[in-house]
Amino acid sequence: MTTSVVVTGIGVTAPNGLGTDAFWAATRAGESGIGPVKRFDATGYPAKLAGEVPGFEATDHLPSRLIPQTDHMTRLALVAADWALADAGVALDQWQQFDMGVITASSSGGFEFGQNELQKLWAKGGQYVSAYQSFAWFYAVNTGQISIRNGMQGPSGVVVSDQAGGLDALAQARRQIRKGTRLIVSGGVDGSICPWGWIAQVAAGRLTGSEDPDKAYRPFAADADGYVPGEGGALLILEDAESARERGARVYGEIAGYAATFDPKPGSGREPGLKRAIEAALADAGVTAADIDVVFADAAAVPDLDRAEAEAIGAVFGPRGVPVTAPKTMTGRLYSGAASLDTAAALLSIRDGVIPPTTNVAPAPEYDLDLVVDGPRTAPVATALVLARGYGGFNSAMVVRKAAK
Repeated sequence: MTTSVVVTGIGVTAPNGLGTDAFWAATRAGESGIGPVKRFDATGYPAKLAGEVPGFEATDHLPSRLIPQTDHMTRLALVAADWALADAGVALDQWQQFDMGVITASSSGGFEFGQNELQKLWAKGGQYVSAYQSFAWFYAVNTGQISIRNGMQGPSGVVVSDQAGGLDALAQARRQIRKGTRLIVSGGVDGSICPWGWIAQVAAGRLTGSEDPDKAYRPFAADADGYVPGEGGALLILEDAESARERGARVYGEIAGYAATFDPKPGSGREPGLKRAIEAALADAGVTAADIDVVFADAAAVPDLDRAEAEAIGAVFGPRGVPVTAPKTMTGRLYSGAASLDTAAALLSIRDGVIPPTTNVAPAPEYDLDLVVDGPRTAPVATALVLARGYGGFNSAMVVRKAAK
């Protein structure tokens, strides 16, 4: 169970960049993809901003037969998987089908597809509902469609743990590779920017009501009042390190450590579980707090949650003890896609020796964080910690580091 698991490919569909290079260039430069909702008329809703993937035309990337059977979210995922495999230099005809699997995360499934079919049901009748509704809405649909498209018949699955899911899926992929699978496509791509999905998100009470994209999503700020939702995410190619070396693959870094915890019952008086997750992930990676060069924060922009995260980081690393960043202020929180996109950003930080900024935030002194703001910070990055939390008390932490030569 000590097999080294590395990342050899990255595919990104993000609100501030379609493709890994576009996303990373925008993220380093502090360019946001947040703006007024365009996918539907949000005039009557209390939240009116979102991070939407720009310039995405599914027909430019996918065969026409896939369009009527897939939700927008799944189209984004299929394209991200294609790009990740190409980035990893994977020639599918040279791989055994049972050596490759797919493990993705999902928080809501194909909400937009489901909404459209329900509208047909009530307006026209059951005979007008697409047969594809039987699976296009489902949480596991991204895994299934990627598997079918690429002939991947190895261990596969879906993880549903809300915004912690992107890390949890990568961890499950790591486990499967340690059990002998050579390659897993993993991560999360999510999106439910439609009236049905919007109502579900608004009901949770954590969305900002701001209509100014430059002031809307401000984690760790004194005036934080909620987050901006978004769509997209990142899929990564995970491989056994030895197998990757044998085929001459370029390696972004190693998935070195992971842990997950649950928060205690509200009112119990016990501390949130994030600190335990951080400590366990460091232990799993065999590193100490002093070895971490940057923390990619969950960054809820909800005061109580920001305080809990800041306290967990401070307890492990000390006051202002490690650079902290939240580049998701440029994309919105992408639900199950958020943490895998942060993991991709962490690996790119390791590659380029630069920490991307947290935009539009004046950090509140009481949090006592060394928050990277105003612009990117040049620094050697060998090891990074990525944090993620989901509704209901999910906490996940993952350590990624520069791979051994």
